[in-house]
Amino acid sequence: QVQLVESGGGLVQAGGSLRLSCAASGRTFSSDAMGWFRQAPGKEREFVARIRWSGGSTYYAASVKGRFTISRDNAKNTVYLQMNSLKPEDTAVYYCARAPGGGVAVREYEYDYWGQGTQVTVSS
Repeated sequence: QVQLVESGGGLVQAGGSLRLSCAASGRTFSSDAMGWFRQAPGKEREFVARIRWSGGSTYYAASVKGRFTISRDNAKNTVYLQMNSLKPEDTAVYYCARAPGGGVAVREYEYDYWGQGTQVTVSS
């Protein structure tokens, strides 16, 4: 079992910044990847970014590349998503998730544990 708890969401004006955190506990492994997804009202959940515990390699969706940064603190078992230059279209519920093993880890089906989500609202 893996438990994931997100925090850090909120309301911010366009152009502002937020940092999301995801604290992981339970059976996690260095080969796992951790990802952030988001779901806007009326839309399907979409991939945002992912990072590997070991080595820290990252991958971003084109829509956030250059604005968002994913990072991890292995000692704290915590993954972060620094979101800068936020736009109204970034408004969504943001989910943290775990992908076991060494896959590409950009598709939902590759992830087996999910957090409860945290709301991010960007006003124009």
